[in-house]
Amino acid sequence: MPTYAEPAPSYDDVLAAAARIAPHARITPVLRSRSLDAIAGAQLHFKCENLQRVGAFKFRGACNAVWSLDDATAARGVLTHSSGNHGAALALAARTRGIPAHVVVPEGAVPAKLAAIRAAGASLETCAPTMAAREAAAVALQARTGGTLVHPFTDPAVIGGQGTAALELLRAAPGLDLLLVPVGGGGLIGGTAIAAAGAAPGTRVLGAEPEGAADAFESLRRGTRVTDLVADTICDGLRGIVGAVNLELMRRHGVEVLLVSDAETLAAMRLLWERLKLLVEPSSATVLAAVLRYPERFAGRQVGIILSGGNVDLDARFGAPL
Repeated sequence: MPTYAEPAPSYDDVLAAAARIAPHARITPVLRSRSLDAIAGAQLHFKCENLQRVGAFKFRGACNAVWSLDDATAARGVLTHSSGNHGAALALAARTRGIPAHVVVPEGAVPAKLAAIRAAGASLETCAPTMAAREAAAVALQARTGGTLVHPFTDPAVIGGQGTAALELLRAAPGLDLLLVPVGGGGLIGGTAIAAAGAAPGTRVLGAEPEGAADAFESLRRGTRVTDLVADTICDGLRGIVGAVNLELMRRHGVEVLLVSDAETLAAMRLLWERLKLLVEPSSATVLAAVLRYPERFAGRQVGIILSGGNVDLDARFGAPL
């Protein structure tokens, strides 16, 4: 996909995105838990993007991308490839502007997330469950429809829009020492790093990544982008390979990635349910899992945590319809 050559967004772009999406996106709450603070030995501030429209932060970037288009371009529609949250977000964002949306989805995607894409009004096209197949199908779809390709994590407008979650968190909880977010393709971590550098230069940004999808961790460690890793993790939203522009943003802003196991992630997911009464998807729980796995990194600190989404397939998690 011809997106990696595009320039990374700036802090001004994040500010512009915040103004652009204000009529459409929710300002999600920042929640606290004394019991989780006690367990972590830190002051934790949870930014609840699981309560965002379509149940994930992805709506921010998709909305910014859709409303950045001029009228003539927008009229031809938008398209993307997605395993779930970005597809639903783009479909809903397109609906707010009254334009068509098309989404390429990989075989085996979470049924609940596919249902959300359909419910938001997009047309779906299925492809093989590889990133190469997804990208090839999206290019072919773009040629047929003439729509604008909105990449899930390398599009500058998407990255800028994702940074608005951190912007809100930093305004709601000034004085954070650390800001921790999940790492998948890198749209959220890239936008967060830009927002933090502009709004709170003293706040360090960290990423949480599954051990079974550690491409960003390995890319930073090796000094070159790792693209051949086959993900094996329960965190379906973090199985994508980190984008080139996203990795460069991580390097530029000194982002460090912390690895967590699936077992640790599920334990953290349960804790969030028990203590905050929040249902979050496994990808989202990686951040609390990282705090609990590396207590020495967070002890006594003010920590901002972005809970990225809450789209859980309950039938899959519990083995039977509820």
